[in-house]
Amino acid sequence: MIIRAGTRVVDPPRLSALRANALRAVTAPWRMARHLLVRSLQARVIVGTLVLCAVVTALVGWMLMRQVATGLVDGKQEQSVAQAQAGFVDAQQQLDASVVTDTDSQSQILNQLVASLASRGGSPPGYALVLYGPLGPPGAQEGAPGVLNSEDVADESVPEDLRERVETEPGAWWTFAPLVRDNGSQEPAVVVGSRLLLNSTGEAYTLYYLYSMADQQHTLSLVRQALIWAGLSLMMLVAAVAWLVTRQVVTPVRLARRIAERLAAGRLEERMHVRGQDDLARLGQSFNQMASSLQRQIGQLEELSRVQRRFVSDVSHELRTPLTTVRMAADVLHDRREQFDPTTARSAELLQVELNRFESLLTDLLEISRFDAGAARLVVETVDLAELSRRVVSAYEGLAERNGVRLEVVADNAPCRVEADVRRIERIVRNLVANAIDYSHSPVVQVRVKSGADAAALVVRDWGVGLRPGEASLVFNRFWRADPARARTSGGTGLGLAISLEDAALHGGWLQAWGEPGSGAQFRLTLPRRAGRDPTRSPLPLIPDDVTIPPAGAADERLDVPMTRGAAP
Repeated sequence: MIIRAGTRVVDPPRLSALRANALRAVTAPWRMARHLLVRSLQARVIVGTLVLCAVVTALVGWMLMRQVATGLVDGKQEQSVAQAQAGFVDAQQQLDASVVTDTDSQSQILNQLVASLASRGGSPPGYALVLYGPLGPPGAQEGAPGVLNSEDVADESVPEDLRERVETEPGAWWTFAPLVRDNGSQEPAVVVGSRLLLNSTGEAYTLYYLYSMADQQHTLSLVRQALIWAGLSLMMLVAAVAWLVTRQVVTPVRLARRIAERLAAGRLEERMHVRGQDDLARLGQSFNQMASSLQRQIGQLEELSRVQRRFVSDVSHELRTPLTTVRMAADVLHDRREQFDPTTARSAELLQVELNRFESLLTDLLEISRFDAGAARLVVETVDLAELSRRVVSAYEGLAERNGVRLEVVADNAPCRVEADVRRIERIVRNLVANAIDYSHSPVVQVRVKSGADAAALVVRDWGVGLRPGEASLVFNRFWRADPARARTSGGTGLGLAISLEDAALHGGWLQAWGEPGSGAQFRLTLPRRAGRDPTRSPLPLIPDDVTIPPAGAADERLDVPMTRGAAP
């Protein structure tokens, strides 16, 4: 399906990509700000200070504006009421002194009254006047019948509720209302009204003073702008002060972080530059003392480790010569054991067995010393894991029969080829199969091989005693045993899995273990199809398919992400 937009044809996937790009572009500033706040202590302090300053400034500004507005409104209201009351008294006096003989004279008197009162407002006038009452026949005056205005103010400027109050109750009454001009503009105003009486005719009128509050509104606007600019200036000043203060604190912390990262990278000679005698300077001194102590202790441990590795290597090499001599004598005795008495013959057999174990231990120790010294190298060639597995299983069939174990190989018909060191991979498979036969007490040991896009996997599965929680990672430790009292049918050294782990890591692969008491154990070897590449997923799961409920704490073992040195996640 396609979507037509104008003259262009837009494919839905491309449209989705465009929307996603637009969304990322819009949200990029927010992501950058969030990243800055998460990563920078100085940014968080400055932002927090600005937010607090903004809240305080807003509250103070609101209180000041409220007080100023209340003062201006109250002052204007009191002044307007006082001035209007004086005007009402003067207007009543003028009406009392006037004599009305006809309608024309009545209209003239009222016009003169409004003009006289309006002239006292100054120029420009400070108020407007509205007079309600019988003003003569309709059309006799310029204003609407019954209404007389001093300026261009609309009749609706006087609220109806105020008119009712003034017409029914004596005294002066006031309220706030919008002052509506004839051109439609409005402005706040104080409206004050009172009832007047024309004694000559006995007719009642209502007079209203409308005091515009445009000046007060303008003053409030100026005060508001001044407070806004003052608040912004204050926030900028606070931000600058916060930046300067936090910089003095954060800079040494950042320096300490960089030095710590260099120390973690192995540059143990790095130190902080200390100036002054304040708390940060003492922190720098303590940090330098800690770094010196760590450097000294790490140096001692490295020297001790080097001496130990050298000792193991030297001892292993030095034992080769006497072992060869003893081996030659033991072989002679073992070959002629039938000529000896039963006790001597048995001793010759035991001597041969223990020499084999001793020679295996020396071989493993020499191999471990090569890994520790970083001298291990790969001889890469193409290996078929399925064929290698069948060869190893065939070699261990005799041992499996003696232990009552049936060996199985499950592999596809197609070859499962990888680029690896044949000797090392075969040693890994031999260790896994031999351990499963010796220690699992499982009736069946199964070897499965499967190839993926960029990796190949080999698993050795048993249905024996399994592993207790936490032992899946301990099995790769040197000389570790789940049960130290367990019999060693094949004469193991306790270094097989440790060497296998190093072999897998040397290939860039993973060697991982899973086990559950009563459900058996499974070891998985994952190797890259091409030498020098890192596999991303294993073709075979670490937890077997026949295990429906994973053990507590083993949920992460379903992941195919390797840990350091190829250990299980």
